[in-house]
Amino acid sequence: MAGGWEAGLLLSGIVLLGSCVQWLTGMGFALVAVPALVLLLDPAQGVVLANCVSCAICLVGLAGGLRAVRLRAMVPLCAAAACTVPLGTWLARRLPEPVLLACMGTLVTAAVLLVMRGARLPSLRGSGGAVAAVAVGGFMNSAAGVGGPPISLYALNAGWTVREFVPNALFYGVVVNAFSIAANGVPRLSTPVWGLVVAGMVVGGSIGRWLAGRVPEKQARLLVLLLALVGGVMTLGKGVWELRR
Repeated sequence: MAGGWEAGLLLSGIVLLGSCVQWLTGMGFALVAVPALVLLLDPAQGVVLANCVSCAICLVGLAGGLRAVRLRAMVPLCAAAACTVPLGTWLARRLPEPVLLACMGTLVTAAVLLVMRGARLPSLRGSGGAVAAVAVGGFMNSAAGVGGPPISLYALNAGWTVREFVPNALFYGVVVNAFSIAANGVPRLSTPVWGLVVAGMVVGGSIGRWLAGRVPEKQARLLVLLLALVGGVMTLGKGVWELRR
């Protein structure tokens, strides 16, 4: 990783911010962190680092809520998502970096805009909608590090309550990120940089939990989506700029 300690500290700061918003709002690590990670590292390394951190955050969050997971429903859905993970990995490894940046920026931007609009799609209801959503999520997670929006849109259209959504989304996050890590590997970071990443995750989680009872949820979620939108547009812009060069 070029840039030494300065880049390591910047990387830790990105993870800290993403972890903070994840614990503050229950969503948003990948949306906020992935665009910055792929710009600081490269698309492949940024995605696999996001997969690793997202998996760890979901695992910690799930520790106290495993009993609330609908295993009969979620296991087949996670299996469907796992089937599309290799396709996302295959595609990401074959696209030139500028094209991959442009695709990632487009995916993040489109996902944020759909979530912000609270898109209502009849096709996302029922078992067929669930399978379609998680299959798209698995593909997006391994290709671009952002697999949460499709399952969020499904839950919105299926009428899930927050209490129902959170533990099942965490379970989905653990499984799909684990499959993505198995397909993509782990990022090539030095031991000191890994230490900074873990420190950023812990500190960010602590700040997020402290803020959770002090910041209105609606305002926090809007801030997360705006940050993610800016990052997505910047990543798309860099990809297009490099293509034109």
